[in-house]
Order: sequence, then structure tokens, then C-alpha cells
Amino acid sequence: MTNEALQQWVEHISLTFFGRPFQHQATFNSRLTATGGRYFTRSHNIEISPHQLSTFGEEETEKIIKHELCHYHLHILKRGYRHRDADFKKLLAHVGGSRYCQSLPERSQRKTIPFRYKLLCGKCGMEYLRKRKLDPAKYACGKCRGKLNLIILDISAD
Repeated sequence: MTNEALQQWVEHISLTFFGRPFQHQATFNSRLTATGGRYFTRSHNIEISPHQLSTFGEEETEKIIKHELCHYHLHILKRGYRHRDADFKKLLAHVGGSRYCQSLPERSQRKTIPFRYKLLCGKCGMEYLRKRKLDPAKYACGKCRGKLNLIILDISAD
């Protein structure tokens, strides 16, 4: 789907469900992965994630568009347009928009960073695994208050 087709779709949803025209720009933004869309209060433009459309289809994307149009119309009317506002929640339920978008499958399958560092207590032998390097002189063992030693783990075995 092109940005022009998205613009027409948003304008159609706005007139059909809100009874008001959408007079600004709606575009796709492929960098949106953690969110389905966003509304800009200064420019009044809307961006939609194309990943949501390709992964979950038009029905879910329409709910995201309705969500962003709730922000748009309430902000234009100078009413509560934030997620926490009663006006927003009421209008969102009325038009059938989604409160949250679904998580993208490739986002949940991201590889976690392995532990690269181990802090070893010199007094009691307690081990603390860490992903980021830190200065052991600034910390003490939580069990016995002993001195910690930093050990760099070999992660090349992957």
C-alpha cells in the first residue's frame, strides 16, 4: 500500500466513524516497530507502521488508525486527547479502536545479550553475572559486604 492509498483510507475512516474530515498528512514509517502508529500534536500528522499492516492485516491496522484519529480529533477540539483522559477512552471505545497494538513477532524473537562479566566475592564466593562492565571498587557483596573481583567471561563459544 502506498502513502496516497493510506491517506485516502485515513480520510475515509475519519468521515465514516468520526463524522469529521482529516485534513493533514498520513504516512507510513517503517522505523516504527514498537508502536503501531503515532500522532504529532504540532503538525497534526499521523504515522502508521507498515509492519503492522503486513503482519496483522487491514483489520488491525484500521484499529490503529482509529486510535490515532481519536488523538487527532480530540486534540483539534481541545479536549482530553491523551491515553489517560476519559474523553479519549470513551471515544476510542465508541469507534472501536484498539488500546494497544499487537507485538511484532520478529521483535519478540530478538536475541538476548549473553552475560559478559562475572563479579566474584573474595570473602564468601558469591557470584554476580552482569551484561555491562562496571567498577567493582564501587560495590560490595550483598551477602557479606566483601570485596568484589571482576572476571571477564569468554563469549566467543557461541
